[in-house]
Amino acid sequence: MTKLIIYTDGASRGNPGHSSYGFTISDEKGKLTFEEGKYIGVTTNNVAEYTAVLEALRWIKENIKGRVRIELYVDSKLVAEQLSGRYKIKAKHLKPIIEKIQFLSLELGGIMFSHVPRSKNTLADRLANLALDSR
Repeated sequence: MTKLIIYTDGASRGNPGHSSYGFTISDEKGKLTFEEGKYIGVTTNNVAEYTAVLEALRWIKENIKGRVRIELYVDSKLVAEQLSGRYKIKAKHLKPIIEKIQFLSLELGGIMFSHVPRSKNTLADRLANLALDSR
């Protein structure tokens, strides 16, 4: 089974404000497989964070064949805890995005969601900010 390591980040200048996401996908040895940063319009920072996770999982579903073991790291404690099922999801506008993430997670064979300090998430953060700068 293939192991993939994902780092995601969402960025928003204002809340709501102009927003983007960034993510990286690496193999278990740390070799970068894919990276993406994209502007997503005016929305909240939480929508941007969850969109980063969703788009990374969509990329894996479309480009990686077979079952995978995924470790996904985010610098948003809220995202990590909600996707792990330890925090309740209270914001109604986030539920559709989170349901898509949960569905993809099951399809892909399960995902370990973990919180990391922002200092450990520099590439995904840079991709999100570059996307905002170039909009």
